Amino acid sequence: MIELAVFLGNPGREYERNRHNAGRLLARRLPFYASLVWRKKYRGLYAAGDASLFAGDRSVPGADRRVHFLMPETYMNLSGESAAEAASFFRIKAEDVIVVHDELELPLGTAAFKFAGGLGGHNGLRSMKAALDTAGFWRLRIGIGRPGHDDISGWVLSDFSAAEGETLEPVLAASARALAEALSLGPESLLPEWNRKKIAGVFPEP
Repeated sequence: MIELAVFLGNPGREYERNRHNAGRLLARRLPFYASLVWRKKYRGLYAAGDASLFAGDRSVPGADRRVHFLMPETYMNLSGESAAEAASFFRIKAEDVIVVHDELELPLGTAAFKFAGGLGGHNGLRSMKAALDTAGFWRLRIGIGRPGHDDISGWVLSDFSAAEGETLEPVLAASARALAEALSLGPESLLPEWNRKKIAGVFPEP
């Protein structure tokens, strides 16, 4: 079961709407976000809550199980150091961590769950693997698509346009609901449906 959810991105208002901050943007769409108390800890913003908080009206096993949330403030390239600090303190194994991040290899309007696998050149994932000493952790990948040019750094560090934001919002909302389900029932419950890309227009409404 997931014990730690890590939302990748860069701290600071100037980065808030960047494509690279899709993970942090999703955190704020969690249906229980307002119930969490965020504090500066483990070199990031940290919160925790019981699994019953994510279950809604469902009865779930281990409802008193604590789940930890972290938005690293070490900047993307050192995200793993913040996550590893929290994981080490709570003795959380890598396979019980889920990382929410932007994904170049998925088009805008899509999202997918995945366990382990390659890093796709993502510096945040590379830092996570180095700090946890394994790539064996869960990912929730939020599609941002590739640019029509070679400036990848400039692309991920640029803001979503207004039109892109309209496409992104239902993806974030639906993915946040799916993450809540993964936290209460386990991410395996969402496979195989969510290991394929989901198009924004067909996401179910609450």
